[in-house]
Amino acid sequence: MATPLAALLRSWRERSLLSQEQLAARAGVSVRTIRRLETEGTRPHGDSVRLLAEALGLSDAERAQFTAALPHSENTAATVTAAVTGLVPAAGVPRQLPAAPRHFVGRAGELKQLAGVLGEAETQGSAVVTAITGSAGVGKTALALRWGHQMAEKFPDGHLYVNLRGFDPGGEVMDPSVAVRAFLDALELPPQRIPADLDAQAALYRSVLSGRRMLVMLDNARDSTQVRPLLPGTAGCLTVVTSRNQLTGLAADGAHVLNLDLLSTMEARELLARRLGPDRVAAEEQAVDTIVTRCARLPLALAIVTAHANANAQLSLSALAAQLGEAAEQLDVLTGDDPGTDVRAVFSWSYRALGSEATRMFGLLGLNPAPDITAPAAASLVALPLPRTRTLLRELTRASLLGEQTPGRYVLHDLLKIYAAERAQADCSEQERTAALRRLLNHYLYTTDGGSLLVSRQDPIVLPEIAAGVMPEAFADEAEALAWFDAEHRHVLAWVQRAYVAGLDDIAWQLAWTARVLWARRYRWRENATAQGIALAAARRLDDRHRLARSHRHLGLSLAKVGRHDDAHAELNRAMELYREFGDRSGESYVHISLCELYEAEGDYALALGHAQEALALRRTIGDRDGEAKALNAVGWCLTLLGRHEEAIDHCLQGLALLEEIGFPEHQAHTWDTMGCAHHHLGHHQRAIDCFTRSLDIYRVVGHTAMVAFTLDHLGDTHHAMGDHDAARRAWRAALVILDGLDDPRAGRVRAKL
Repeated sequence: MATPLAALLRSWRERSLLSQEQLAARAGVSVRTIRRLETEGTRPHGDSVRLLAEALGLSDAERAQFTAALPHSENTAATVTAAVTGLVPAAGVPRQLPAAPRHFVGRAGELKQLAGVLGEAETQGSAVVTAITGSAGVGKTALALRWGHQMAEKFPDGHLYVNLRGFDPGGEVMDPSVAVRAFLDALELPPQRIPADLDAQAALYRSVLSGRRMLVMLDNARDSTQVRPLLPGTAGCLTVVTSRNQLTGLAADGAHVLNLDLLSTMEARELLARRLGPDRVAAEEQAVDTIVTRCARLPLALAIVTAHANANAQLSLSALAAQLGEAAEQLDVLTGDDPGTDVRAVFSWSYRALGSEATRMFGLLGLNPAPDITAPAAASLVALPLPRTRTLLRELTRASLLGEQTPGRYVLHDLLKIYAAERAQADCSEQERTAALRRLLNHYLYTTDGGSLLVSRQDPIVLPEIAAGVMPEAFADEAEALAWFDAEHRHVLAWVQRAYVAGLDDIAWQLAWTARVLWARRYRWRENATAQGIALAAARRLDDRHRLARSHRHLGLSLAKVGRHDDAHAELNRAMELYREFGDRSGESYVHISLCELYEAEGDYALALGHAQEALALRRTIGDRDGEAKALNAVGWCLTLLGRHEEAIDHCLQGLALLEEIGFPEHQAHTWDTMGCAHHHLGHHQRAIDCFTRSLDIYRVVGHTAMVAFTLDHLGDTHHAMGDHDAARRAWRAALVILDGLDDPRAGRVRAKL
């Protein structure tokens, strides 16, 4: 008879749709171990308790149950305590689903269909796709989120969510590569491990999801082409797609399609009762019927009407119904999808109930090409102080004309954005609209510039005096600036594109240039290449050869980082020609450093050294001490790669002497690491350890986790060469923990050393 442990393990494995072989692979134990546990229920090895629990995605309570079922032994108490109290949530388990809708009604049949799809997935053991289609505002996302939260525990490996903005009124449909990159970021893949090509990114994404049980929600998709790169390819994952289009391509591929209709009359009445209270609805049943009819049973329209009714408790529902009937304008965005739906009447009424400042803000928010906006950006848009801006944002949120997607980030539903843009067109002059857009564009420009200067002071540009009403965000330190950019980088790229399309070439180029430092720091080289390509086109239209040189240079560096070496050479050579043409030695030195990195990537260390030396000579000629210190380290590193270690140390010492005067702790850490490697190869082991220790101290302070791992690896090599194998193992193990967390391929090399 099976023991409690055997029965529990078999039950949980089958619930997770895992074969014995799959569970063994995920837990890192042998298949024989799994078979023995499921038949004999014998005590597993201590680490196997934790590994099996994590592989099965057990909750804390289930883990305690699992541990309690272990066969008794003389150390049972210690084993149970260690197994229960020592467990922590596994890393890399995203929980991205937005909050479930608060006032959800009906949809019982649709929820049953979705449950059937999940049942099929569990039975067939295959990846399943279901599409929820229907008109705008009909509640596709609400249904998907309601069901997703109900089924969340079925997907222990996490939930991914993205709004694909397929029907964004500004035309900013999300590129699949952006969505894939966001998912890979959420799955905690290090930026440097993510390829630039969409097909390669999609393949990596599918590989990461292989063997996992995850829910993937793709909201507001444009078409099947946009969705396909985001679909998992293996069993255990369920993808839910929402779209206004029918997604016939996915249907032809075997996806389940659920076409969502309007609420029934009974469901619409229930929604009103939940939002307004049953007593208020029961007291004016005829008015309620009129409201349901004039809102076309569209959930979005009903939500806006009830928000107004709750904000004006003295207003009878009969009066509200009459006002809805008096609205003459019609929102014409649902033609073809649901021509009987008229939400402009509701929008118009809500808009006119706002105060004058809020109506102005609502209209101007419709001009924003990005999907959402922060309070500081909105303050620049409307040229009002931040406290007053926040008050108006709250007013719009209460009126259901604006949503607070996450704390401090506000979003307009796509229909509301169209309506807001119409109100701006009707109620604001062209001069006011143009000025508002320029202020918002300048907000991103000056905020990005301030953040970039905290990260690097190399080759900055001088911006014109800031315009009245623009209030850029300020950052206390580099970490704060990078956190802002992590949230805003897509908006920055959208504004570069928008400015160029609008013919604002000067600002388009400036924004692309100031943001390059932040894109580079976050390893977002593909985005950076796109931005620099736009900047290059803007510089051509401006006929500005100095800007052309800079754009060629940084586009070349970006292309080198994404593996397009031939194109990178062409861009960098063109930049060098231009810099030499007008005698810009500083520019030439930057190109030499970029060529040094390019040739190092290609394995030609001699050519890399030559360009580093050229950069150093130019920096010394023009008296740029910051650039000289960086170039000294570049020369030192190339010399080390070539085995010329004593010369490398000499250059590193010169660089450190400069850096101790002018700062740049990150460059100091790089230089100490370079010098440590040179000492190691010369057999100066204690000196190498001292150098690596100095480097590690700095990297830890500035938060360069990856560089900590690389230097620990070097430190372990030196301890090993000295015969101190325990110290070597400690350093390598510490490096391995970091590299495994970053999913860096160098982890295998360190593991081999251990």
